[in-house]
Amino acid sequence: MFLKAIIAASQSRPLWGEFQTGWGNAVFVVTSQGLAALQPVTTDAAFEQLLSEELEPAGIRPLTPGQRTLWCQKLSEALVQPQLIASLPLDLQGTAFQKAVWEALLTIPAGQTRSYSQLAEQVGQPAAVRAVASACGANPVALLVPCHRVVRKDGGLGGYRWGLDMKRRLLQREGAI
Repeated sequence: MFLKAIIAASQSRPLWGEFQTGWGNAVFVVTSQGLAALQPVTTDAAFEQLLSEELEPAGIRPLTPGQRTLWCQKLSEALVQPQLIASLPLDLQGTAFQKAVWEALLTIPAGQTRSYSQLAEQVGQPAAVRAVASACGANPVALLVPCHRVVRKDGGLGGYRWGLDMKRRLLQREGAI
């Protein structure tokens, strides 16, 4: 997760919650400004590792049950209806270039893909194809800001921080492949 940047930028201590998505469990981190991270967690062991090695040592505490319910509802709705992402408060920490790439990702409709080079052109940096790929990999809310919709120029899947199987499943679910 991207906890150091989140903690450094937050005016208050971030909080975490977990919820079930159509793809499995996910852990999310929120600040007083909004959603700061959303990460799929594929196994109970991975969840325990994230909790014991990252969240607890950073002093990030769980949301109250009421806060968790509210955020789970917002996240579930945004995952089902991507147009709602724009109304979701986000607190994304990254460089200006990363934020530009993440904004561009939001313009890719479900069921479609763009190549890394097309995305580089869209953000006005046509030679920055590798930097675009790195920004996609650094995306702290990958299930909502759809970096899985970016593929290689030849149509190959390229990479995905949570594995190509997850990327393939997300694209198949959206009808892009």
